[in-house]
Amino acid sequence: MAMTRALTTADLVLSSPPVSRFPLLERLGPFAAAGFHGISIQPGDVWALEAQGMSAAEIAGRIADAGLVITEMDCTACWMEHQTRTEQAGGLTAFLRQLTPEPIIATAARVGAQSVSAIDLSVEPASLDEAAEGFARLCTMAADHGLKAQIEFLPVGGIRSLGEALRVVEAAGCGNGGITLDAWHFFRSGSTLEELAEVLGERIHAVQLCDAPAHASADLWSELMTARLLPGEGELDVIGLVCTLDAIGCTAPAGVEVFNTRQDTMPLAEIARDWARSTHSLLATARTPA
Repeated sequence: MAMTRALTTADLVLSSPPVSRFPLLERLGPFAAAGFHGISIQPGDVWALEAQGMSAAEIAGRIADAGLVITEMDCTACWMEHQTRTEQAGGLTAFLRQLTPEPIIATAARVGAQSVSAIDLSVEPASLDEAAEGFARLCTMAADHGLKAQIEFLPVGGIRSLGEALRVVEAAGCGNGGITLDAWHFFRSGSTLEELAEVLGERIHAVQLCDAPAHASADLWSELMTARLLPGEGELDVIGLVCTLDAIGCTAPAGVEVFNTRQDTMPLAEIARDWARSTHSLLATARTPA
């Protein structure tokens, strides 16, 4: 099995959901060839291969042999009792209720992922007490397997902004708890770079870069899932975001997550090259002294 190195802020991580139409093993070669060194995977990626008879050790071995580190299992979506009672955004209620902590964390541990993410797509938010209790339970379960846990806030969900996510993480009080910072979610939620500048860098466990026009679409859910742009292609201050993350001491590698329907007919290698080219260019601009 190939040895993998510790990732740095200069490394790229494939956030897999936008390319989930391609089976997991098909993603490895093109993204590794494009210069990615990490991959965030979904539990269904692993379960599909296990159903075909491949062991978790074999799956982990194939990923490592491609030179990729599994940074994250994406995601738990039913980690509060509230989520079993309320409807979920995007008509995903039944599917999301299957994504409970126990199987997701166990799957992450089987393949050697470093962390597990948590989302809340509830139409109505839970109380802070309930969210903190649920996240603390998730963090404790993850810690039992040596994993970190992080909340990915979404403006279309129940935990909608950086500030809301931070309050849950801080109230939970777990050392392995943190946040996934997705550029689209960050800017579309109205979160600010000034707020981010006050966050401890170690609280940001994962970063997902993309871009978008300056003004939001009337249908946020549609924009979220179909119309994000490559980093540097839009009008969001993604350079400022990178600079702020660097300034607070965030050590998470640069994840890339671009949902856009124009990719639906593109070869995977072309998608990988586009993501790598645009993200490396943006990082270089952000990190070049004025």
